[in-house]
Amino acid sequence: MQKKSKHLKVQTLKASDVHVPANVPASARKTYISNYLQVTKSTGRLMLFAGDQKIEHLNDDFFGQDIPEENNDPEHLFQIASAGTIGVFAAQHGLIAKYGPDFPDVSYLVKMNSRTNAVSAKDKDPLSKALCTMEDVLDLQKNGKLNIVGIGYTLYVGSEFEAEMMAEAGRLIAQAHELGLLTVIWAYPRSRSMKDPKDAHLIAGGAGVACSLGSDFVKVNVPTQGPRSLREATGAAGRTGVIVSGGDILTPKDFLRMVYDTIHYAHAAGSATGRNVHEHPLEDAVRMTDAISSIVYGNKTVDEAYRVFLGKDSYKLM
Repeated sequence: MQKKSKHLKVQTLKASDVHVPANVPASARKTYISNYLQVTKSTGRLMLFAGDQKIEHLNDDFFGQDIPEENNDPEHLFQIASAGTIGVFAAQHGLIAKYGPDFPDVSYLVKMNSRTNAVSAKDKDPLSKALCTMEDVLDLQKNGKLNIVGIGYTLYVGSEFEAEMMAEAGRLIAQAHELGLLTVIWAYPRSRSMKDPKDAHLIAGGAGVACSLGSDFVKVNVPTQGPRSLREATGAAGRTGVIVSGGDILTPKDFLRMVYDTIHYAHAAGSATGRNVHEHPLEDAVRMTDAISSIVYGNKTVDEAYRVFLGKDSYKLM
């Protein structure tokens, strides 16, 4: 049985503490450091609110039994991102272009590629190509006067198309760093031949790939073996921070416990949450972001964070 780790303390980073990749030019160094400290709240941890499921999951997470009607409107995502406590909101270029100007206070991460779930990976190995270019990202940032701090890319490790996606991801990461933008790789082992894509050893391999591509953070699934088994992945990721996907719908307290365990037992660098936030009515969704962030940034316990979700305590970053 894995021993319990000591309760990790939150760091308070200064600009000089930020590890800046060597492919960030001197002219973009201050921008990179500013973006990093902004989204991590000077802790080195990240709470990413994910809205990319609008393509990835079609409408499965947005309409149906026990899902609030307001969740079917894409604006619900932006309202949460604006009112909630998050580090960055990830969504596709087009979605940000549609709604971003109404929510200029949000820090945005442009999800560069996406695919729907209409075809299962059990039937065909997945391929996901970029939907836009870095020039498009810069135009969106400039014309929309938006706070775009980074980009994201999904890489299906083990797919027969992985080389094509790795090459594209590598180029985009290099281009983003040239501009001082942060990068997040969604590293998902997935192919027709894999028996368990969420095996801890495979997930660790994907985390290592993201590090090898130079990404600042990597988003991974919780392993089949449980949150604490993620320790292999956080080691394999090296200087790439591991943030953990929200996964299936859980009760709020169970979800907060998962976030806590991945950080304090497996040394993850934060949370990347979608449906476990936005499938709540707006007020509850906002409190859920506060609760998650109270663990990620504020180092609160599960019980303390749950009180935030219930509205019995508050947590807002300055």
